[in-house]
Order: sequence, then structure tokens, then C-alpha cells
Amino acid sequence: MNITRRRGFHRQEVNKTVWELPRRYTSVHHVGSGAYGSVCSAIDKKTGEKVAIKKLCRPFQSETFAKRAYRELMLLKHMQHENVIGLLDVFTSASSYHEFQDFYLVMPYMRTDLQKIMGHEFSDEKIQYLVYQMLKGLKVMMALPYCQLKILDFGLARHADAEMTGYVVTRWYRAPEVILNWMHYNQTGDCSLRSGLTQILKVTGYPGEDFVEKLEDKAAKSYIKSLPKIPKKDLSVFFPKANPQAVDLLDKMLQLDVEKRLTATAALAHPYFDQFRDVEEETEAQQSYDDSLEHEKLSIDEWRKHIYKEILSFSPIARKDSKRRSGMSL
Repeated sequence: MNITRRRGFHRQEVNKTVWELPRRYTSVHHVGSGAYGSVCSAIDKKTGEKVAIKKLCRPFQSETFAKRAYRELMLLKHMQHENVIGLLDVFTSASSYHEFQDFYLVMPYMRTDLQKIMGHEFSDEKIQYLVYQMLKGLKVMMALPYCQLKILDFGLARHADAEMTGYVVTRWYRAPEVILNWMHYNQTGDCSLRSGLTQILKVTGYPGEDFVEKLEDKAAKSYIKSLPKIPKKDLSVFFPKANPQAVDLLDKMLQLDVEKRLTATAALAHPYFDQFRDVEEETEAQQSYDDSLEHEKLSIDEWRKHIYKEILSFSPIARKDSKRRSGMSL
């Protein structure tokens, strides 16, 4: 079938995949691939800046993939905060809706990420500054209608339901409530799930009876009750050279019970950040997130129509962090 492409687009093969990009994006190089798409770096000739371009992998192969693609687009369009990745551009080379099968998301290019710098030794002041920025971003995101989010990769943001559960969350960074929730869907058991929870409990200690009784899932409750009564560890023993205020903050952020755990907003008010704190910068989203379609059961074609409409109506907004895009992603 002959497909008519929009004027001003060019085709090139990147990592054995054909990319169709506006001519404003040059010097395209493969950065990485995942289950839901591939990412390339490029130079935006219009601004002179380096950007990251994500091509979603077969976004319309199923209703689940289509809904995920719509959600990722809407979340990125919504985010306008200097500490959270937002959307610079979105495009498709298709000249009409009938030919629309792929689209691309353009975001600021981050030169490094948290994983790459974990091996470095930082001063306490630098740690304060980095964590303060993380929490400012989390405060904005916690207003969104999702329980699990990544600051950078919204492609995995979703409800913890049977269709899109916490199982996809990076295994060694899952919160205990996410692990316990997944036990409900994974009745056959998962050794890594239980191993992860065991590692958490070695630090937090065996939960109190009030926590156990609040568990609704019988499998999770039974598993917790079967564990040895491990006492809570003193974090100052793990981090003997750390700032006592940092240890106190960490202890409050690692509470096993989510209802007792510090929120991002409460964490920002902790004395550990006093020298950097600027309450006026601790903003929330300036506009409410439109999740009107979140609970809709739509066909692939209906999701495709909504995504195409959003792409055509996209208008880039000048971001406050335009001169800070070469920073670090989380």
C-alpha cells in the first residue's frame, strides 16, 4: 500500500528500524530500546538543542497498548515543571488519519541519570540539593490520578489493576504495598517478589498488627504472618557518617505503612532541606489533568482517533527549564 508522507519529513534507518522525522531533527543516534519503544538523541535545528525522541513500539497493536500510548502522551503534555520531563514536540509523518500508525515524542535530552551517578561520592550539601529537586518533582506528580509513577518514563504509569499491575515496576525499587498488591494477581508465587519484600522487612522490621490487619488480600496477609518477627533496624547504624537529619528523613520516608510514610510535600518541609528550601518553587500542577477517558473501554481505532487529535492540537509551551535541559534524569 502506498502511504503518502507529510512534506518536510525524511526517512532513515536507526538500529534496524525505520524512523520518519521532520527535517528539523538531525544527527539522530540510537540511545536505547525498551518494551514500549526506542529512544534516539537528535539535534533540533530550530533551537540548536539536543533532544531525546521516542518512537513508541507498535502503539496500536492492542487496546492495552493504545490506551498506554494515549496515557503517556497526555501525561507528558500535562507536565510543565522544571524537575519533571515534559513534552517539547509530538509528531507523525502520516498525512491523514487513515494512514496514522506511528508517532514520536520529543523530550529534553538528559546527559545522565540517577543510576549512572550512584557510584560517585557526593557532599551532604549536594545530596540535599538533588533530593530536594526530586521531591519537588514528586510533589507535582502525586497530584496525578496514579499510584505508581516514574519521573522520567511515563510509559509505565498506570493503575495497579489486573490489566496493568505493579509487576512491570523495576523489581528492586518497588514499594512494599506494590509487592503485596501483586501477590493478589500472582497466586502461583514469585520468588523475586518475596525476596524483595524480605529485604525491605530486614530494615523496616516486622510490621505492626495494625498494618497486617489492614491488608485486604488473604495471600499477602498469610505471607506476612508467616515471617519471623524481625526487629526494626536503626538506620544510623547503616549510615554512621550521615547527617542525623538525613537519617531522620530517610526513616520517615521508609515507613512500611504508606499511611504513616512522609508525602513529598511533608518531606520538603523537613529541616534537612532548610538551606535550599524555597516554598514558592514547591508548586503543584497549574492545571488539572484530564483523565476523563481513563476508565473508558475503547476500541483500538477510538484510541487512535483520540491520539491523532491530540497530536494535531499540540502546541509546545516554553518550559522554565529550557536552559537546564542537559541535567540529570531520575
